[in-house]
Amino acid sequence: MISRRLSFVAAVLVALAAGGAAVPASAAETETAVARGGRLYDNWYKELKTTRPDSTHPSYPASGKSPKNSWRCNACHGWDYQGDKAMGIKGIGGAKGKPEAQIVAVLRDKTHAYTPDLLPDVAANELAMFVSKGQTDMAKFVDAAGKPKGNAAKGEVYYNSLCGVCHGADGKKVSTGMALGQASEYPAAVVHKALNGQPAEAMPMLRAFDHQVTADIVAYSQSLPK
Repeated sequence: MISRRLSFVAAVLVALAAGGAAVPASAAETETAVARGGRLYDNWYKELKTTRPDSTHPSYPASGKSPKNSWRCNACHGWDYQGDKAMGIKGIGGAKGKPEAQIVAVLRDKTHAYTPDLLPDVAANELAMFVSKGQTDMAKFVDAAGKPKGNAAKGEVYYNSLCGVCHGADGKKVSTGMALGQASEYPAAVVHKALNGQPAEAMPMLRAFDHQVTADIVAYSQSLPK
């Protein structure tokens, strides 16, 4: 059943892309690696299907509210990549465009402590690709009040074509966490997941399309039941 659903979604994605210029294989491979890096940024130990470290991350501030998630990149740097000012943590925007090797070195340093045993080299390089090439300017798609800058009417069409086949018309059918209507209260997180996929799940990634499509979907999802 899941394979049929994914085949349907793949067909829709191909249909959406029809008429456009062909994407070079190297560019497609880069997008795939960047998206996986985005999933690693979300939850690297789930994406790698390994266990979460038992300890709190050594650099996680004592004022942090979620020490059990402290090893996830977004726990400190945020879904909007701007960091957490309350905890005194900078965002990752300054790393845009930097060489992946330089970013991997930062991941491996004492502050971040992502050793090869935790984050193998291939995964570290993909995470670095996301940091360098994959950050989205969330301010374009989510306003200062935390509302998605999207067209809900268009989003309904996109949702029914791309998302509803697995998540259901009410957003509750297939989910590893909260219903989509409730998740949409955290629009930057949903935008990130829609663009890059859900860690360790067979979920399409919308990164190759105009990101406004994702913002429209998130705007519509706020009308779904909690």
